[in-house]
Amino acid sequence: MKKLLFILVTITVLASCAEEQDPFEWNKDRIGMLTKDAMVYQIDSLFAMDSIVNPVQDDEYANGPNVIEIYEKGGKHLLSLTPYESDSTSTIENIRVRDNRYVTAEGISIDSDFKTISDTYKVSSIDNMINSAVIWVDEQNFYFTIDKEELPAEVTYDVSATIEKTMIPDTAKPEYVFISW
Repeated sequence: MKKLLFILVTITVLASCAEEQDPFEWNKDRIGMLTKDAMVYQIDSLFAMDSIVNPVQDDEYANGPNVIEIYEKGGKHLLSLTPYESDSTSTIENIRVRDNRYVTAEGISIDSDFKTISDTYKVSSIDNMINSAVIWVDEQNFYFTIDKEELPAEVTYDVSATIEKTMIPDTAKPEYVFISW
């Protein structure tokens, strides 16, 4: 009987020592409590302590799935989630990171500058868009945009120009950071 009691107490102690999920952890398969396999109907329970702004159902002006906004109870905007489909069993396609408390294991957040990001991760490509440069990070599931106003004049107004990594100032901050699953 004493052995059984000792085993039960040991199991209880070990179970209570289990590591709690960091609500601001950002890695390849998760951001906070949201994993890449989570479905839209699970968002209410994953962000139960936060405010969720769901899109208006049957919005005739919406083109495709609408964005689900996640706010802290205090009003701070955390994430913007775009599902693949307008269906409760759909998973999330894109996430716009809006809060600088979300940090990768390597220390990257939305406040990191281009030098820090490019020193930490391999930049796989840079797309020239109308108002921004989209920087794709190799072997990760995120990309970020930098306003073209921070780039040299020869690429600022020419969408056909190739943007090289060396053209982006080290101090350039991302305008937007997205996670794409």
